[in-house]
Amino acid sequence: MGTSRVPALLILFSAFLAAAGNGISMVAYPWLVLERTGSATEASIVAGAATLPLLFATLIAGTAVDFLGRRRVAILADAMSALTVAAIPALVLTLGVGVLSTAVLAALAALGAFFDPAGMTARLSMLPEAARRANWTLDQTNSVYEAVFNLAYITGPGIGGLLIATLGGVNTMWVTAATFTLAILAMGALRLHGTGRPEPDARPGGVISGVLEGLRFVWGNRVLRTIGLIELAVTGLYLPMESVLFPKYFSDRDEPTHLGWVLMALSIGGLIGALSWTVLSRFASKRTTVLTAVTTFGAGATAIAFLPPLPVILVLAVIIGTVYGPIGPIYNSVMQTRTPAPMRGRVVGVMTSMAYAAGPVGFIIAGPLVDAFGLTTAFLALALPVLLIAIACLWVPALRELDRNPADA
Repeated sequence: MGTSRVPALLILFSAFLAAAGNGISMVAYPWLVLERTGSATEASIVAGAATLPLLFATLIAGTAVDFLGRRRVAILADAMSALTVAAIPALVLTLGVGVLSTAVLAALAALGAFFDPAGMTARLSMLPEAARRANWTLDQTNSVYEAVFNLAYITGPGIGGLLIATLGGVNTMWVTAATFTLAILAMGALRLHGTGRPEPDARPGGVISGVLEGLRFVWGNRVLRTIGLIELAVTGLYLPMESVLFPKYFSDRDEPTHLGWVLMALSIGGLIGALSWTVLSRFASKRTTVLTAVTTFGAGATAIAFLPPLPVILVLAVIIGTVYGPIGPIYNSVMQTRTPAPMRGRVVGVMTSMAYAAGPVGFIIAGPLVDAFGLTTAFLALALPVLLIAIACLWVPALRELDRNPADA
């Protein structure tokens, strides 16, 4: 086959649409709870319900990708996500708005979250083949992929905030369902070698055995194990800020659009940072980039904890996003270059599940902290440990292997 950018562009377009739909949901779900109850604890329950399945779903998703095929899993995952978010306005139309209790919203959030990792894992597993077909380097492809992902989270939460202000939280979910439907159409048009169902001898033997194979591979590779544990801790501390603390702050002030602006600022920074890696990857140290990113995130979140004026929060959000932006491309490239192609789905699934494993614990802590001690204390309780992680990383030897050729390491 000759060089063609069409497969890569279809994957990127589909990833953008699916992430944008999740970005809208990320704003809409907590808002639906907060406008009915005003309780940060209940909002954290719903947010936690949306992340708890991620730990298990990503493990299963990786095996499903290696068993059913990457393109098929991406389509199935987006179809189920579309049906889940469309169920909210459908229930209101048939049973009335009273049906949207915290328990119902938590159940739907959990169900939708269960399918999201499969689509993400499938698309991420396609990137090396798409890069070769487009004649792009893997670092460039991962940088553009992460930039597209961040662009989706610029538009998604921003659109979500505007839609909530104009249409209301319930009708906003129709737009979310539409974005997933368009993502399905993009995947349906994809034609790329390696995205169909693998040959029988390359498939995992079963769900349990496939998950265990992925876990053994990741834990046996100290570079993958180390970056997975770092991402587990940092993501677990960040997610409650994004899905509980910020929504609570702006809900109390009745400023849904400002919530969208802050999440957009984080994503704008992430977009800039991810794209910058296309150039920085030629000369910058991966280890130094990781250490700088974690330190900046911890310091910026600590400053936000004191709830400065909105312009200051927006500037800090852009800085955090920009410095942390290259982390996604770096981690993706490390996974892809250290994993055999037939196992790529399982390894991506394990690594992604590690990133989300601490999220539910963070949500359980964050909501009660806000209700009992206030937002500043809750922010500090999540931000200060990130600084401690950054300091500890200075003495982690496995991070020095990030800049080595995998074959040499």
